Amino acid sequence: MKFNYDKETDSLYIDFIDGPGVDNVIITDNIVADIDAQGRLVGLDIQHASQQSDLGNFIVDGMSPVLRPAG
Repeated sequence: MKFNYDKETDSLYIDFIDGPGVDNVIITDNIVADIDAQGRLVGLDIQHASQQSDLGNFIVDGMSPVLRPAG
């Protein structure tokens, strides 16, 4: 899973799996789910992300996160 935040547009994209989305489902006005050809969730696009969630607080319950620098 990969989190990509664009501060300039205040958008957050969460990649769940690698691969292209071939369809999308509008969850709300600010949240869109990308779906692959097999119907799996590829990612979530969250607009106005700082207004939708607390971006400074990231908690992983039940497993140890693997943190790698962006790049």
